[in-house]
Amino acid sequence: MSEHDESTIPTQAPAGPRPGGRLARNMAFYTILRLLLVLGLTLLIIGIGLLAGVEVPVIVAAIIAVVIALPLSMVLFTRMRAEINSDIAAVDAGRREKREDLHRRMGEA
Repeated sequence: MSEHDESTIPTQAPAGPRPGGRLARNMAFYTILRLLLVLGLTLLIIGIGLLAGVEVPVIVAAIIAVVIALPLSMVLFTRMRAEINSDIAAVDAGRREKREDLHRRMGEA
């Protein structure tokens, strides 16, 4: 094989999960964690209401839980959000590289 032929062979991607797959997995896990946090807070609010002798409607407890969960999840899941941000950056870099490669190829044709 000549040098020219070898340069057209695609290089192997590094081992490990692809950034897009890792991003999807992390986003799903993050979403499930946040939903579980809201559910837990909702049950906690209803339980505290029952202990106090007050019947808190589920919708009211859920709304309060969402309001509490928003800032709480920012604190509790900081590391996971950082991983998701780095995965997004990796996916964007891959898309940018593919787009630039396509523009180079179109310029050669």
